[in-house]
Amino acid sequence: MALPVSFRLVRRFAQELGANPHDPRPLVVGGARELAAVLRRDLGRGASPGAVREDDAPEGAAILVYVLGREPTEEDELALKRARKARIPIVAVVAGPVLDDLALPFVFANDIVRVGAGEGFPIEAIAAKVADRLKENAASLASRLPVLRGPVSEQIVRSFSRKNAIVAAVVFIPGADLPALTVNQIRMLVRLGHVHGRGTGRDLLPEAVVTVGAGLGLRTVARTLLDFVPVGGWAVKSAIAYSGTRALGEAAVWRLGNDVDAERSPGGHDEP
Repeated sequence: MALPVSFRLVRRFAQELGANPHDPRPLVVGGARELAAVLRRDLGRGASPGAVREDDAPEGAAILVYVLGREPTEEDELALKRARKARIPIVAVVAGPVLDDLALPFVFANDIVRVGAGEGFPIEAIAAKVADRLKENAASLASRLPVLRGPVSEQIVRSFSRKNAIVAAVVFIPGADLPALTVNQIRMLVRLGHVHGRGTGRDLLPEAVVTVGAGLGLRTVARTLLDFVPVGGWAVKSAIAYSGTRALGEAAVWRLGNDVDAERSPGGHDEP
């Protein structure tokens, strides 16, 4: 009888748990000086030193958040062009009396956050845009920038849930999708750990064991349901893979977030 978890799969788990893709690059806030200073302060609350940088130079940045409080000038266009040339992702924040249909050079329309007159910066919306632009690469930055942890965690869980839904839908040999599904779940778990400051996989080993067990359980559920579904089995497998991966990710986010809160409370894990 073949083992459900092969030595090769175990080795892949070990490699994923041992990965530590530390990326020291900061988030850079540039553009309108006064507005940029306010946004930098709001984004950087509780951040590690050096996680947020103020200037228009995109080199060495993970992402550039560029603030405009007026129609873009030649200087603004040069700064944005410089970021695009350096292949640095850009999120533009447009505030003040700027045309609603304004098209910014070198910035995708979906990467523009607009701020109404007299409104404060929508920090959650800006953080969500940053997470969408950086995707999985945002984990290291989010570990140093608390405002990004929620949006980046959601993006990671959503991304890996969709990947597993696709894998389950296109692999037709029974059981052949298990290694790919489980490795994706471990990769998701490791990245969520990095978001919440877990630099190595040791702290994530309990979740990894649960993930493997959950994968085997989901496989059993899928097989049982397929016995009752004469057609469209691929849709059933895809739905189970998506919902199962998402549930595992959300549970990990909850546990990791609570651990971080407990560690930062007075007295360590003991609540005051």
